[in-house]
Amino acid sequence: MPATAHIDTWIFDLDNTIYPAESRLFEQVRARMTAYIQQHFTLDQTAARAMRHDLFLRYGTTMKGLVVEHGTDPRHFMDFVHDIDLSQLKYDAVLDAGLGALCGRKVIFTNGSNAHAMRILDAYGISQHFDFSYDIFSANLLPKPAPETYQDFMAKGKINPKNAAMIEDMAINLLPAYQMGATTFWLNHIDDATGAGDDEKEAVDTAHIHYTARDLKHCLSTINTHSEGAT
Repeated sequence: MPATAHIDTWIFDLDNTIYPAESRLFEQVRARMTAYIQQHFTLDQTAARAMRHDLFLRYGTTMKGLVVEHGTDPRHFMDFVHDIDLSQLKYDAVLDAGLGALCGRKVIFTNGSNAHAMRILDAYGISQHFDFSYDIFSANLLPKPAPETYQDFMAKGKINPKNAAMIEDMAINLLPAYQMGATTFWLNHIDDATGAGDDEKEAVDTAHIHYTARDLKHCLSTINTHSEGAT
């Protein structure tokens, strides 16, 4: 477990991080991306799924690829794909307490939208813990892991990366934070049993990862227990 006493800002990814991958919520998002492409390009599901995945691989997000190659309205796309059923998300007392026990600021850094982030945080009853959210529109559509986006995020959030920790489910997205001096926590859900799709699977180099946990509540519990033991 890395030292955390110096950390004054905790940076959280959103999808498959604030909510666990096993909830399969992001499967809904992927399905709606595919449906959007089907409707706008008159493709069958197989072809639309292949197009979605190809754009993701080449541009970092499917949306970025659609904007660059097809002039898609990014906000229209985001509104459509994030119109998902959140009825399974309820107030989570353990998550609420875990975030409350964490010393320092908490912020969101997502390749999704701020509107989507607020829906998730409100559904869990944890929005009060976060004072800043940086989304794909804040980044001018340049997604993680583009280093320029991390620089802009840190500047706009008034964050010193050397005193920050980042919690994220995609290992590649932790590398720029690590290179800036942040402490990195990887939520390793790369397992078919979690419902992670091909878009989330990656060849993982763990040299830039300080700590690995199975999900956010496990991560918070370990951090808070470690912090208590250090006092």
